[in-house]
Amino acid sequence: MTIAFIIPTYNERENIVDLVPAVLAQNDDIHVIVVDDNSPDGTGELVEELAEKFPGRVAVIHRAGKLGLGTAYRAGFQLAIEWGADPICTMDADFSHDPRYIPAMLKDSPLHDLVIGSRYVPGGGVRNWGWHRKLLSKGANLVARTLLGLEAHDCTGGFRAYRLGLLQSLHLDEIQADGYSYLVEMLFRCQRAGTKIKEVPIIFEDRRRGASKISQKEILKAMGTVAHLALTRLTRD
Repeated sequence: MTIAFIIPTYNERENIVDLVPAVLAQNDDIHVIVVDDNSPDGTGELVEELAEKFPGRVAVIHRAGKLGLGTAYRAGFQLAIEWGADPICTMDADFSHDPRYIPAMLKDSPLHDLVIGSRYVPGGGVRNWGWHRKLLSKGANLVARTLLGLEAHDCTGGFRAYRLGLLQSLHLDEIQADGYSYLVEMLFRCQRAGTKIKEVPIIFEDRRRGASKISQKEILKAMGTVAHLALTRLTRD
């Protein structure tokens, strides 16, 4: 049995050195795939060292540059599918997704096509966020749920466990969104495919080290993705 965790990185050297061992420690069947976008701080090279320290359990995909979160997920999915991993999970590299929640997510995975580590169900929440970021996140989720008819409460979080069969059925190459809006389109497609979804409460804590990758450009792209998917929903339903 292989459980894959895909972790996209760009300048996460300070976090990844502690995160990878912490993820591996949660289950002996976990394998980590780090997709690094040629980080100037040497994150990719450091992961190569971790691969030597944990032989057979850590892989790194080196990409030519900062190509976007969506394509990073896609590259990781392709490798994990080749491995036959089940489930195939995603998480952030900055400890905002605490590895201690992994066992609960894996426990529910056999009974659900998609398990989401959720901030917005009872028992979940956020820590060390300012009011403006809370407003932005809750507003983005409200808009996505309303316009797209999404049933999940946390539509923009990337702490997820997908079953292999689900990913094989989704035609991943057809997903147009990139950046953080990729997560919204993935959830939209999952729900339209009749996916059985479970949300597990987590406390999302602001990154321990380094700078946030969310920019105004990413926010605008996400708004465009939601508008496009809403139009798709109206014309096809």
